[in-house]
Amino acid sequence: QVQLVESGGGLVTAGGSLRLSCAASGTIFSVIPMGWYRQAPGKQRESVAIITNAAEVTNYTDSVKGRFTISRDNAKAALYLQMNNLKPEDTAVYYCNVARGYGYEPFDWGRGTQVTVFS
Repeated sequence: QVQLVESGGGLVTAGGSLRLSCAASGTIFSVIPMGWYRQAPGKQRESVAIITNAAEVTNYTDSVKGRFTISRDNAKAALYLQMNNLKPEDTAVYYCNVARGYGYEPFDWGRGTQVTVFS
């Protein structure tokens, strides 16, 4: 089973930037479309961005388009999320996992990384 460890979260003022990282164990990572998700207090977990296994396709939820960039390094089994121009509504716990809609079952969820944006 693949283990996922997210890092890079923190406190930032509105307009600031953060870069999240996700380290995955196991060699299967390179063939799996992956995604970043977030869960704000009192809300359901939502998909933020996805990237196919060879990075040929990326997709973003409307609220982060033009501000967030997803990328991956299959050699390092790592997934990244560059977040620019952060807004208070981006405050959430961020998780990485298998991208939805590609027929793969999700891995066990990691602990996530907290992102807090204050105005």
